[in-house]
Amino acid sequence: MRIIRDHQFVEPEDRGASVAIGNFDGVHVGHQSVIDLARQAAPEAPLGIMTFEPHPREFFAPDAPPFRLMRGSTRAHRLEKLGVKRLYELNFNASLAGLTPEEFARGVICDGLGLAHVVVGADFCFGRGRSGNAQDMLRFGQDMGFGVTVAPLLERSENVVSSTAIRTALTEGRPRDAATMLGHWHRIEGEVIGGEQRGRDLGYPTANMSIDGLHPPRFGVYAVLVDVLDGPHQGSYRGAASVGTRPMFHGEQPNIETFLLDFSGDLYGTTLSVGLIDYLRPEMTFDGLDALVAQMDADCAKARDILAAL
Repeated sequence: MRIIRDHQFVEPEDRGASVAIGNFDGVHVGHQSVIDLARQAAPEAPLGIMTFEPHPREFFAPDAPPFRLMRGSTRAHRLEKLGVKRLYELNFNASLAGLTPEEFARGVICDGLGLAHVVVGADFCFGRGRSGNAQDMLRFGQDMGFGVTVAPLLERSENVVSSTAIRTALTEGRPRDAATMLGHWHRIEGEVIGGEQRGRDLGYPTANMSIDGLHPPRFGVYAVLVDVLDGPHQGSYRGAASVGTRPMFHGEQPNIETFLLDFSGDLYGTTLSVGLIDYLRPEMTFDGLDALVAQMDADCAKARDILAAL
């Protein structure tokens, strides 16, 4: 997959794609249906995605609480698995945000990227002040010579699939409901960083990762599936993970600490993708380390049973 970040400097082979446009946070089943429409609309053209980095919501409200379901690198990995060949990950800045809908259509879609076809959701808004909509895009496509498909909103169990609904499911500790809407397990991906090694001292060495910038799922302990994406231990594992602030040790910065079942090795500096399967229990404090270890024993036993049934 090729990643293009500037619509003004585009190689000839990166023009003429059929793209789906949106933020694609989570790459959920609704997003996947839009991508399928782009694939079907012009099967002879490279399949592409047009998205934005940073997320426009981060640009306009930089001090808002974290809301993203996945970082840009995680999104790129998921899109590549879906067969996307061109990822137009455009730099969202004041210049781009200031374009009128017509300027965006002509300058970015038509003249800049030379797209053959675009697919947008029925609720799509674009241009300065979000003043353009899907019907405007249809009109611009007719005037400027590119195809346009408007995708209907996708519903599951009488509810519209959306990143907002997925965030709600995760906030409430319902990762399987989130997975139904995502079409895959919700994953937290990142580099393993150094910790305080308390888990190692307790017989439960954990791989620590930051969740900074991501929407935090309900704090507590989860049964998880883990992919080690690089390094000598690359592969798939089962485990239990704690998401939160570690109240037993008066932590402040939320993170995720993952214990891999039946594993021995050094994971520092490697990249992990941790899939949340089931919520086991909330964060707790204990009357001493023996009680904590006993609970960790129970957590891992429960996680092992859950994951064995998948």
